[in-house]
Amino acid sequence: MSRRLHLAAFVAVGLAVAAALAFFVSPHASGEPDGLERVAHDQGFADREAGHPLGDAPTADYAVEGVDDEGLSTGLAGLLGVAVTFAVTAGLFVLVRRWGGRRGPGPGAGSPGALASPGSAAGSRGPGSSAPFGPEPPGPESPARA
Repeated sequence: MSRRLHLAAFVAVGLAVAAALAFFVSPHASGEPDGLERVAHDQGFADREAGHPLGDAPTADYAVEGVDDEGLSTGLAGLLGVAVTFAVTAGLFVLVRRWGGRRGPGPGAGSPGALASPGSAAGSRGPGSSAPFGPEPPGPESPARA
C-alpha cells in the first residue's frame, strides 16, 4: 500500500470512529449543567444569563431543530458537528498545502548549511561519523574555514 493510501485509510477510520462516538455516545451524555452553568447556579447569577447570536442555530443546545426524538436529535447534532469540523479542517489543510506549495523552497533549502536527512551525502561528516547533520562548525581549536 502506498503512503497516500495509508493516510487516507487512517483519516477514514478516524472519521468513522469520531462519527460513531458522536452519534451513539452523545445521546447518553449527562443532562446536568456543565461546569460554567453549575458555577453560575452555585454563585447565584444564572438568572442574569443573556442569549447569544448562535442561540437560534439549527443545532443549538446540542440538538437538531425539528427532530422530536431527543436521543436521535442529540446524535445527529454530534454527527453534524463532526462533519462540519472535518470539512473545515480538510479545507484549511488544502488551502495551506496549496499556499505553501507556491512559495517555493523554504529558507536554507539547497544552501550549504541546510539540514539534511541522516544518511544522505550532505548529512554525513565522513566514514564512521554518527552525527546526522552537516559539517561540524569550526570550534576554538580548529581554524575557521573560508
